[in-house]
Amino acid sequence: MPVVKGCNLPDELFYDVPNNLWYRPEADGTYTVGMTVIATGMAGALVAFTPKKAGKTIEGGKSVATIESGKWVGPAKIGFDAEIVAVNDVLGGNPKLANTDTYGQGWMVRVKPVDASKPATVLVPGTAVAAPYEAKMEADAFAGCAA
Repeated sequence: MPVVKGCNLPDELFYDVPNNLWYRPEADGTYTVGMTVIATGMAGALVAFTPKKAGKTIEGGKSVATIESGKWVGPAKIGFDAEIVAVNDVLGGNPKLANTDTYGQGWMVRVKPVDASKPATVLVPGTAVAAPYEAKMEADAFAGCAA
C-alpha cells in the first residue's frame, strides 16, 4: 500500500487525484466512491454530507455531493459521466465516518459509468498513485496525514 507523507492509499482502489476521490470497482460494473484520507485530512472533521439523489446522471467534473467541514465547504466532483445508483445514508447521519473510516463505512456514493471504458482513462491505480499524490500534496502545501 502506498503511504505518501503518512497518508495511506490502498492498492486495490483507484484514484482521481485532482479531485481527491477514491473508487472501488464492484462486481456489477459500478464503483463505490469516497474522499481520500488526504481530502479528509485537508478538510478536517466533516460536519455535513449532502449527496445528489440516486438515479441522477452526473457529468464528469460535476458534483455528486456537497461536503462541509469546519474549514471547508465544497463539491465532491466525479471523474467521469456516471449515474448515481446508491448514496450512503449512514454518512449523511454521521459525516465524521469519512474521517474515521475513510475507505470503509465513510464511502459517499455508488456510481455506474455512462461509458464503461471511461474510468480507465481517468483513474490512477493504487499501485501507481504515490508519485501523482506526492506532487499534488506539494502543490496544495499539504504536509501530510497525522501519524
